[in-house]
Amino acid sequence: MRAHIEAKLISELSPDYVDVKDESYMHASGPDAQSHFKVTLVAESFEGSRLIQRHRAVNEVLADELRHQIHALALHTYTPKEWESEFGQVPDSPACRGGSKKDSATSP
Repeated sequence: MRAHIEAKLISELSPDYVDVKDESYMHASGPDAQSHFKVTLVAESFEGSRLIQRHRAVNEVLADELRHQIHALALHTYTPKEWESEFGQVPDSPACRGGSKKDSATSP
């Protein structure tokens, strides 16, 4: 699923940078669920767009996956200028707000 998400975003949004992380292991669904993802996307096409517009663009590309398999999608969307000003640091995902049976997350 991770590779599928990445390929779809590359095909539809032509980003300068894309990183898709499967964070299902951090949640009650378990590491094999492929249901919780963090996407970091840098695209020139985001220039002049508000955050909500960027997120809608990503959600439209992944609409089918969001309906059927993805439970949570953390989005970090940047223009190339914004990315540069952030020094390429990928933001941390927010803590799970429900359904998690784990007190702390460890990567598999």
